[in-house]
Amino acid sequence: MVRRLAVEVVDARDLVAKDGLGTSSAFAVVDFDGQRKRTRTIPRDLRPQWHEHLEFAVHDPANMHAEALDVSLYHDRRFNPSVSGSGGGSSGKNNFLGRVRIYGSQFSRRGEEGIVYFPLEKRSLLSWVRGEVGLKIYYYDEPAEGPPPPPPPPEDKPPEDNAPPPEVPPEAPKELHEMPAPTEAAVEVQQPAAHPPPIYNVEEAPMHQPMMMPPMMHGPHGPHGPMMPPMNGMHGPMMPPSMHGPPPMHGPHGPPPPEPPHPEPEPSSEPEGAGDQYPPEVRKTRMASSTERVRVMRHHHPSGDNYHHYASSPRIISGRFVSTGDSVEPPVQSSSYDLVEPMRYLFVRVVRVRGIRACDGPYVKVQAGPYSMRSRPGRDVTGTGNPEWNQVFAISHAKPEPTLEISVWDGGAPSPAEAFLGGVCFDLSDVPVREQPDGPLAPQWYRLEGGEPGMVTGDIMVAVWIGTQADDAFPEAWSTDAPYAAYTRSKVYQSPKLWYLRASVIEAQDLRVPAPPMGLPFDVRVKIQLGFQSARTRRSVASSSGSAFAWSEDLMFVASEPLDDTLLVLVEDRSMIKEPSLLGHAAIPVASIEQRLDERQIVASRWFNLEGEPSSIGNAGGDRGPSPAFYSGRLHLRLCLEGGYHVLDEAAHVCSDYRPTAKQLWRPPVGMLELGIIGACGLLPMKTKGGGAKGSTDAYCVAKYGKKWVRTRTVTDNLSPRWNEQYTWQVYDPCTVLTVAVFDNWRMFVAGAGGDEQQRQDYRIGKVRVRVSTLETNRAYTASYPLLVLLRSGLKKMGEVQLAVRFTSAAQLPDTWATYTSPLLPRMHYLRPIGVAQQEALRGAAVRTVATWLGRSEPPLGPEVVRYMLDVDAHTWSVRRAKANWFRIMGVLAWAVGLARWLDGVKRWRNPSTTVLVHALYLVLVWYPELVVPTASLYVFMIGVWYYRFRPRGPAGMDARLSQADTVDGDELEEEFDPVPPPEVLRMRYERLRTLAGRVQRVMGDVAAQGERLQALVSWRDPRASRIFVGVCLAVAVALYAMPPKMVAVAGGFYYLRHPMFRDPMPPPAVNFFRRLPSLSDRLL
Repeated sequence: MVRRLAVEVVDARDLVAKDGLGTSSAFAVVDFDGQRKRTRTIPRDLRPQWHEHLEFAVHDPANMHAEALDVSLYHDRRFNPSVSGSGGGSSGKNNFLGRVRIYGSQFSRRGEEGIVYFPLEKRSLLSWVRGEVGLKIYYYDEPAEGPPPPPPPPEDKPPEDNAPPPEVPPEAPKELHEMPAPTEAAVEVQQPAAHPPPIYNVEEAPMHQPMMMPPMMHGPHGPHGPMMPPMNGMHGPMMPPSMHGPPPMHGPHGPPPPEPPHPEPEPSSEPEGAGDQYPPEVRKTRMASSTERVRVMRHHHPSGDNYHHYASSPRIISGRFVSTGDSVEPPVQSSSYDLVEPMRYLFVRVVRVRGIRACDGPYVKVQAGPYSMRSRPGRDVTGTGNPEWNQVFAISHAKPEPTLEISVWDGGAPSPAEAFLGGVCFDLSDVPVREQPDGPLAPQWYRLEGGEPGMVTGDIMVAVWIGTQADDAFPEAWSTDAPYAAYTRSKVYQSPKLWYLRASVIEAQDLRVPAPPMGLPFDVRVKIQLGFQSARTRRSVASSSGSAFAWSEDLMFVASEPLDDTLLVLVEDRSMIKEPSLLGHAAIPVASIEQRLDERQIVASRWFNLEGEPSSIGNAGGDRGPSPAFYSGRLHLRLCLEGGYHVLDEAAHVCSDYRPTAKQLWRPPVGMLELGIIGACGLLPMKTKGGGAKGSTDAYCVAKYGKKWVRTRTVTDNLSPRWNEQYTWQVYDPCTVLTVAVFDNWRMFVAGAGGDEQQRQDYRIGKVRVRVSTLETNRAYTASYPLLVLLRSGLKKMGEVQLAVRFTSAAQLPDTWATYTSPLLPRMHYLRPIGVAQQEALRGAAVRTVATWLGRSEPPLGPEVVRYMLDVDAHTWSVRRAKANWFRIMGVLAWAVGLARWLDGVKRWRNPSTTVLVHALYLVLVWYPELVVPTASLYVFMIGVWYYRFRPRGPAGMDARLSQADTVDGDELEEEFDPVPPPEVLRMRYERLRTLAGRVQRVMGDVAAQGERLQALVSWRDPRASRIFVGVCLAVAVALYAMPPKMVAVAGGFYYLRHPMFRDPMPPPAVNFFRRLPSLSDRLL
């Protein structure tokens, strides 16, 4: 296949005049990947239209997003009047009109393109450029010319290391012996009780030993029986199993029962620091050598241990500074894998076997020391009788084991003695170590021995190596600490692409509307449904005949790709007192609706025929069966999918992405965000096992930034899990927020027991937010953040999570200035804004759409996880939040209060030297007013430099004190967690709310009274007061005309700063006069 890039130069607008007559003769030059093409010249036109189609060859489609497309506009000097009149050629260089650079990440596939108007940029600081150019850019693939390659020979060759495994049935979670019970803390976190539990002190639980999975049978050599019988393998003699008993894996009580046909890997134990996984989207390189560790000292707060128990500031572990000069141009370069701790694993790739006897459901056992894992049943994909697995196992190698044993078993054998087909043993001291960026290790054939006495039973193709969690094979490997592989692996999710669907209801004609009752107007409305979303127009404006109705109203919905939904339009008559009657309906496929990128693209309106049934217009007659649909009018609509908006699915103050829906409008990324999820410590038990004798937690971590969600693997039965996983995101705006939360996995138990996953949800443990703009560039922050959850019983610390964050960017000061001065939201949000109430309704629909989409993944992200990550309840009423916002306002105004107190101290001469200096400074500023602005700017600069010493040393976590969570009252928590209380509690809360509203009402009345007193100065409601005020204004005007303004300013300032011995303790006359003015309060009922 050959990829080609098509660029259609449509037109340009509002160009700069260059020919001396107020026009320009513009042409465009397009450069891409060393190829240059130009359009024709449009003479003497500031709004030229080319509509020229240019095509370029894409030499490296895999790295197309790294290429840049440059479009430059020039004025052709050959069309200047002086040149054309003289009949000569061009004189000098062509004049530059502007340019546009578009990165490959903004290119769209053919069929999704649209006209996008890009503002022209300057070539240098002194360039005079304005206007915009309209482009349509897309790419497509076409078959390459030449003979087709010959088909590969059907030989039995080893597959590639990264080849996908053969089609196998989905993994069935391992059957659980018991369903664990949630602890009290877990129940309180997930489902608050109707009545508040007693308040008790919570202490951090000590670390428990990892819970052992139930062994199959205990023998004299440990929980897994004896080692595999010696076989004559490649590293020494190996003895065949006994002919009268089961060869391996049995104890003194007899042979173990036959294993299930669809097993999962069975880890026998989980040592500390068990393996972690990384999704294939994460790019990994070898450890960076330019990282320097520094230790930051902690400063203890004087309020004691109680403060540290609920401390919201993160505990710094170690800071890492990276001084790399690598540029971060799109695409973002691969990050160095240095934010987490490397963990050693023994990797075993089992590909296939050959030469074994025919059997039913053969499987492979891998055993290294205390670890024993079992593969899925093999399948004969090629039809040659050689079963295949192509499966990778990852065994923790924290404590190196001496040998590795791989054996093949018959899953349909009647006894374990007959099930053994052969095995091979490896000496792990000879196993190679794979380091990144080494290529994959090629599998090799090894002889299977021991199945028959003294006979070779076949060959097995395997590859064995030692690596880390950065290995390419680790994401899909069966790990020793993941017994339920389908529900415990790390995954990367993508949110669906969301669109705003705008439906403009204009008018309807030919409607058969019965006459309304006497005295009631026509009430015809249009109801539009899209999935679970529904919206209705206001009452229509009817014509005199009653058959045409007009609305001119916009309704908006959230649509997600793939656009396979149907828009259902219903026209209802609500004039009757009874149920509304349906006048007609129409079904419109969403995929047929036109996509619009900005407001300049005009979308044509369409007429849609409405279908109805005879019974819908009140025809008499009995039930004659289903009636055929017939024409019942037509509806005038303008439908479009808005690609210029950003569909908000997060709260605006914690949003992680502001890009519009249309990919063509995206700007290039400004940097890369790296997150290392190291682990957690001190987690509270969320469930009990073994009849309540032991508490445990199966924790996993979820991080969300932009459209990308990541989920770590679940570390089972561990209160201090270690994940050590690293992920990267492209950053398009640094003023965004990264959200990380920890959950306890319950769905794997419900699915393993065959129950409904919706009946048992994952429990939340805590959440942390990190604002990217608070991170210094190319600096790594490693800290332990407290996991705080607000419950009915109060604030509770659930543990700590250890994170490492780094923001890498090569942006210089001009680029940072351009980023921070650009609008936060896309252009359409300012040109055609969406109301606050409508925006909240659309956000709720977007959250539900995203939750449904992610719930269909494997493993699924439950709706409770999505809602918690997206802060669905951020705008619900809470007395605690109201107090927190009030104290935030007080904190913002604290500087003004401090300034007022300082001025009061100056004018009261509490520090005479300060007051004298203020007098001198005031005289200088009055006499030289041009120094006011420079002096104020210098003062702000000095304040900023002074506070640089107290800057935050790392990103802050959740603040319990700022949230008023550490001092919240129990009754306020009850109101926050119990939306429908009993009647007596509801009445008490209502009275309290009335008291609070009465205070607000009184403050509002006082503010209104002050404004009305200002109006009363000249409204002559009080003639004596207005007469005095007008006379004083005349005297002030005459005095100011007669005296120099500097003398007036000096006199006024010195009068304000006069000594207290010249002051009267009573209020000044001006205040007394103002307070006597009338307001409209005496006219209220």
